[in-house]
Amino acid sequence: MAAIDRVGRARPADLKDIVSLVEEDLARVEVLFAEQFRSDVALVSEIGRYVQDGGGKRIRPALLLLACGLCGYRGERATVLASVVEFIHTATLLHDDIIDQATVRRGRSSVNSRWGNDITVLLGDFLYTKAMSTALSRDNLRILRVLSDVTLRMVEGQLLEIERNGDLEVSEAAHLDIVRRKTADLFSACMRIGGMLAEVGEEREAALASYGLNLGICFQMVDDLLDFTADEKVLGKPTANDLREGKLTLPVIFLLRRAGRAGAEMVEAVLADRGFDRVSRDDLVGLAREAGALDEARALAERYAEAARRELAGFERSRYREALLSLPDFILARDY
Repeated sequence: MAAIDRVGRARPADLKDIVSLVEEDLARVEVLFAEQFRSDVALVSEIGRYVQDGGGKRIRPALLLLACGLCGYRGERATVLASVVEFIHTATLLHDDIIDQATVRRGRSSVNSRWGNDITVLLGDFLYTKAMSTALSRDNLRILRVLSDVTLRMVEGQLLEIERNGDLEVSEAAHLDIVRRKTADLFSACMRIGGMLAEVGEEREAALASYGLNLGICFQMVDDLLDFTADEKVLGKPTANDLREGKLTLPVIFLLRRAGRAGAEMVEAVLADRGFDRVSRDDLVGLAREAGALDEARALAERYAEAARRELAGFERSRYREALLSLPDFILARDY
């Protein structure tokens, strides 16, 4: 599914190309998403429209739908459950923005900055409850357990992140545990649910779940790199925000390990100031590049991408398999 650039080199397909196989189903997911936001409380509907108009890559529902296609499931439960996972993801973003005191999301005012924290946390609770209620209506308790378990792990991941906020001693393993809980486990659940709907058996379910887990870790690692290096206008939110908020992601962890005292002093100053008052962002990024921290983080993301691809080896060749094989390349190449 790779396109060809002007000099004849293959380049990763963009996301629109990759998910074109499930384009109609994704359109149905958008309809279901809007329907589930309908409420007798006018404010819920108003904010729901605002959230949906903000867009998003919809990678998680696309994963579930592509997994269904890969495994041969064509039933209507796929789109319903795809909307459920997007609800869970959206609820998490709303709560994250409150915790992070974020003012921008996808290039627009965040919900919490526009309507306040009280309303935003309740809307997140509304979405979580809607997600579980919708999943329960599908009458599959095993899938409901997967969704409830992953939601609990996401909350645990957020708690662990808060607990370790500003901790210069945080290890790579501890950070990856947070990444798994907050991001990768939902990717994994999306793929597993596709296999469950198609009843492919435990071995193939496990392979799908492992693909999703590795892809999700790769996704978050690239996100962490973009927080360091992306153009703010392209990214749609302030850059270098993670460190300002006290979050030590892999680029920072590797910088602390590679750059010694010089790196530690820079990071400590940013954490103490909650910004780049004494240390410029460019100087910090420059030191991270010079020390090889960004290259190390990038190489690790590529290893997780390759691990994801390997999990598809046991599935028959198809357009869905090719799309899923292309997703890691898109993630590695993305700039937003």
